This record gives sequence, C-alpha cells and structure tokens, in this order.
Amino acid sequence: MSDTLKDIPVFVAAVEAGSFAQAAIRLHLSRSAVGKSIARLEQRLGVRLFQRTTRSQRLTDNGALFYERCLRALEEIRGAESLLETGKQQVSGRLRVAMPVLFGRQCVAPLLIALAQEHPGLELEMSFSDRVVDLVEEGFDMAVRNGTLQDSSVLVARKLGEHRMVLCAAPAYLQKKGQPHRVDDLPQHTAINYLRAGRVLPWQLMDDEGTSHTFTPRSSLNMDDLQAICDAALAGHGIAWLPCWMVIKEIHQGKLVPLMKQAPDVHFNVHAVWQQTPHLPLRVRMAIDTLASRLPEVMSLDLPASRAESAR
Repeated sequence: MSDTLKDIPVFVAAVEAGSFAQAAIRLHLSRSAVGKSIARLEQRLGVRLFQRTTRSQRLTDNGALFYERCLRALEEIRGAESLLETGKQQVSGRLRVAMPVLFGRQCVAPLLIALAQEHPGLELEMSFSDRVVDLVEEGFDMAVRNGTLQDSSVLVARKLGEHRMVLCAAPAYLQKKGQPHRVDDLPQHTAINYLRAGRVLPWQLMDDEGTSHTFTPRSSLNMDDLQAICDAALAGHGIAWLPCWMVIKEIHQGKLVPLMKQAPDVHFNVHAVWQQTPHLPLRVRMAIDTLASRLPEVMSLDLPASRAESAR
C-alpha cells in the first residue's frame, strides 16, 4: 500500500500537467520514472487510467473517477499538514516562486532568501522571468506580478506594495543641459524612454500648483529594459522616469538627482498570486506575509524632503 500511495501524487501531477513530460518537470523526475509510476498504479488497480497515443493523453472513465477521489484525499492530507505546521510555526518543504527578472532579483529574492535562512527546512526555488507564468501548468506555488492583474477564477491575489516613480538625471547631464522645473521645460531636454509593448510609457508629474500632468517624451533613446535606461541615465545621456526602488541607492550616493514632483496618485501595484485552495500551505502563507510586511519599505524612496527640494 505504501508504494501505491507514493504513486498517487505522480498520477495527480500527470493529470494536472497534461503530459508525463510536464509532470516530470514539475516533480523533478525523469519522464521514464513518471511512466513507470503510472504503470505500477494501473497494474495494482487492474484498470487503465490513461488513454495514450503518440500525440495525446486523456483520462479514461476509470481514471477520471480515481483522479477525483485522489484529489480529495490529497487535499485532506495537505489540510492536516497545514494545521500541524501552523501549530509549530516551522516552515518546511519546497517553495517554488516565479517573479520578474529585475524587480525579483533586487527586491523580492533577498527577502525570500532571508526567510529561507530563518527556516532551514524550507527548500526555496525561484524562477526569474518577465513573462506571465502559468502557475497551474508549470507547478509554481506562487508568483509576484507587477501591474494590472487579469481576471481569474482559479487564482487568488494579495497586494504587496506599489511601485512609486521618480524623474531623475545625472549631475553631469544637469550641468550641461540645465535643470527642468516645470513640465513645460521638458521638451527642451533629452529623455530616455521606456517602451512597454512597443509604446512609450508617458511620464506622470505634478507642477508647483499641484496639478497632475501627463507628458509623453520624444527621444531617440527608447528601450524596453529598465536597467539599460538606468545605466544610460547614470552615464549622463538624459532624463529617466524610473521606479524608486531601482535608483534609491544612486540618489543617496549623488549619482542621480531627483527632479520635479511626482503625481502622488501615480503608482503600479505589486501582487502575490497563488492557486485557490482550501488549505494554503504554511510555507506559502508565510512567504506572502513576509513580502507584504517587508517589501513596501524596500520599494520606498526614503529621501528627505529638503534634499528633494534643493535638487530643484
């Protein structure tokens, strides 16, 4: 019976992944190991669980019935594990997290690494990609996503923080071109534009009277990579509108100077998303709580008001 129980999670993963190959990736097994596990299960049960061809795989009627019962049993086991974990507050097991490359590397990963160091039983696996991963298909426990979320009936989201923006330039550029004080001054300056889906992301700023303005800069410097934009600004090639978390260090070091005022209502939300489940594992819940409590401070621009004003 114990061997049968070990094969059941493999069977469920094969159903949810849609193929033995994808299940093998999720479970860190070889495709052959997955196939042998399913074969053992079918032999013990005396029924075919999958109808397989060279191009497709689908459950038989017996397989569908068995899958539903296995799913319920695994949910009960996970629920029991979650209750026990909550009681002792010890995080263990593998946690797979997907996140954007630059933001993840600079802001998210250090917080999760610190969490893993606090809990030696936690096996942390982080994937860095700017594409929107399929949590269910690819077997991730959670993902960190920027911007507007798409509607989903199978995912749950929690807001972790906000990207605040800052207009900035290198001292060398300002000495050469002068410093803009109003939105009307910006057309005379060189902008370094951020491209999103092939379109320039407009700057959203506020004038001295407190009125918000949207300004779409024209420039020969257009990039779809924030790090490249930051590097160009540091090199004195123009003015950039960048997330605060990305340039806070350079601003404190005097390598970049904050310009003008940012419209206070301009922000881009950051969320944690995970698959809807009756019993969220403690390791996932604790990771989400950690990011929700610590990420806003990492993303903030902690700059004294007097210094920001003197930069103008």
